[in-house]
Amino acid sequence: MRFSPGCLPAAVGSLPHLNPQDGVELMLSTLPEIPAWPQLPKSNFLESMYIQFSGGMPFVELDLEKGRMHMNLSGDIYGELEKFYTRVIDEDLDYFSIHADYARGLEAFKDRMWRQKPETVKWVKGQITGPISFGLMITDHRKRAVLYHEEVFDSVLKTLVLKSRWQVRLLKKLCDQVIIFIDEPYLSSFGSAFINVTREQVVSYLGEVIEAVHNEGALAGVHCCGNTDWSILMETDIDIINFDAFEYFQGMTLYIDQLKDFLDRKGILAWGIVPTSERIESESVQSLTTNFMGKIDDLANRGISRNTLLKQALVTPSCGMGTMKYQQATLVLGLLANVSRALREETARKKKRKKAV
Repeated sequence: MRFSPGCLPAAVGSLPHLNPQDGVELMLSTLPEIPAWPQLPKSNFLESMYIQFSGGMPFVELDLEKGRMHMNLSGDIYGELEKFYTRVIDEDLDYFSIHADYARGLEAFKDRMWRQKPETVKWVKGQITGPISFGLMITDHRKRAVLYHEEVFDSVLKTLVLKSRWQVRLLKKLCDQVIIFIDEPYLSSFGSAFINVTREQVVSYLGEVIEAVHNEGALAGVHCCGNTDWSILMETDIDIINFDAFEYFQGMTLYIDQLKDFLDRKGILAWGIVPTSERIESESVQSLTTNFMGKIDDLANRGISRNTLLKQALVTPSCGMGTMKYQQATLVLGLLANVSRALREETARKKKRKKAV
């Protein structure tokens, strides 16, 4: 699937809104070419990035009062797994659907697009929590991360794979071109003493989700909002890498050779150039555009084609906005839309001048 976004804007996914229709309208108005369905974690604890995709997983127990989730492995796990894998083998995608109670933003997005799809829409974007982050965040009844339970973690992985497939099929009913971002915040801890996961495991686990997305005819991206070993992601078949270019750009410069190879195979860098912190209050279209172009120049000076970088670029917020204030999130997306427009207009002017010469 050919994709040359040329600095179009996209979002990570989450918003602080309580009303899903308001979140959808903000996405459509600021991201008219690539709108995303909004995750709304403030509106309901079921919409947190981990609980939201837990439906259909075995062993899951929710504490409604405390707003927590864990996996209870104190019983007969093999009997439960046998029932689970029957669903997997049957490819029962309806069983692994994302229920409306867990994703009111997705439900509202679907209804709005069916009712009145804007003519500007070229792609639609969805998202799912990545297997490494899910496996490290969710624990068993003894507070041990389920990633370290091989048999149990495979059920987590298979659930995310099938939910990805279900989501692509749903979104393709709204638009032929679909992008799914795999959210992996825990990858920023890769290589530290805090997590025990190998490079091979990361490539393998992510590879299963990426393959599922590709097999359904969609593009796959990975979002990590901190520094990580970016060469790991470039070893996979991922189409888009979304990184916090505002705070952590220098980390990407450590992998120039791998980045060249990634771009040579038409990979897309999604630049999180608009901060989702308090710093947004002191930024402007001019400051963010200058910031972005300075970093493009940095990579160009290291031997990467400036034209390729701009052609194969998305611009995004640096992270999700689910914990921000409503006004700040609106400001982030407004600045994002205007930064994208300024970059595309400047690129078009340069091309026009070059042709004139």
